[in-house]
Amino acid sequence: MPSIDATLMTSDDSADEGHSRPSRVFKDNSQHRQPEASPPRRRRKSKRKTMGIHRPEYVVKGTDPFDYEQKFPEDKRHEELGPMARVWRTYLEECTQFDLEMVEGWRDGLDVLLVFAGLFSAVVTTFVAQTSQSLQVDYGQVTATLLIELIDVQRSAANGSVVNTIPRSDLTFRPSTSDSWVNGLWFTSLSLSLTTALFAVLTKQWIHQYMSVPSGTPRDRCRLRQFRYMGLQQWGVDLIVGLLPVLMSISLAVFLLGLVLFIIPLRVSIASVVGAIAFISFAAYLITNLLPILYPSCPYKTPLSQYIFPLYTCIMNKAAFFN
Repeated sequence: MPSIDATLMTSDDSADEGHSRPSRVFKDNSQHRQPEASPPRRRRKSKRKTMGIHRPEYVVKGTDPFDYEQKFPEDKRHEELGPMARVWRTYLEECTQFDLEMVEGWRDGLDVLLVFAGLFSAVVTTFVAQTSQSLQVDYGQVTATLLIELIDVQRSAANGSVVNTIPRSDLTFRPSTSDSWVNGLWFTSLSLSLTTALFAVLTKQWIHQYMSVPSGTPRDRCRLRQFRYMGLQQWGVDLIVGLLPVLMSISLAVFLLGLVLFIIPLRVSIASVVGAIAFISFAAYLITNLLPILYPSCPYKTPLSQYIFPLYTCIMNKAAFFN
């Protein structure tokens, strides 16, 4: 059978020579035709929505960090709970993420607490170094008192008076009540601040020991991690971490009370202003800790408010029982 090209050329030759037309040659390029590129795959919208956003119907394998079936190889038969089983590796991955989030929050709070405790202790030490002298005997004052008594004796002798009639100077030292209270409060505040810093350092060491990576198979590491976590909860490490800021707040309150007592003999108006500022600050501190208990949506949540909530619940339950 003649090809398409040959048929077209024959028909062109039989035409009039004077009116010849350029021959059109059609070639069969079906064998050399390149395959058309497939259109890019589009992500179809699904009817399922999350917060009003369509979720895709497919997920590319290997991109989900929580796809542990792709991350860890499948266990052999009858080895699903073996030392190297997938379940133990999955448990370690989840627990590591959980522990990191928990410990990072503790470490950040302890670091801030250590910095504040160091600066606060330095300030309190400066005040204590000045006021503690009022608790000691002022030998300069004793010398001046004895000199005055000696002058009185000499005058009495010169006038021919009886020397025994001159009253003796009272050299018994008694610090004033105000000085005793101020120094007592400031020494207490300094002690609380240093105690807070000490336990903050100890807690950081406990956390470091808890996060240390043990050796062994995944199953052994899972058992040791669970053993450590149960001890962490049983011995109240989270409670200690939450109460350290409360201890620091008590130290600050004691210092401000001593500061007000220290300023009162100097200037009552200044002491009133300082006392008002301290009272408003700590009233706001207590209110912000109590508001989350009354209003669960309140964002002012602290460890102290979480510890007060069970006590509040117990009191309300007993009140409802008696009513």
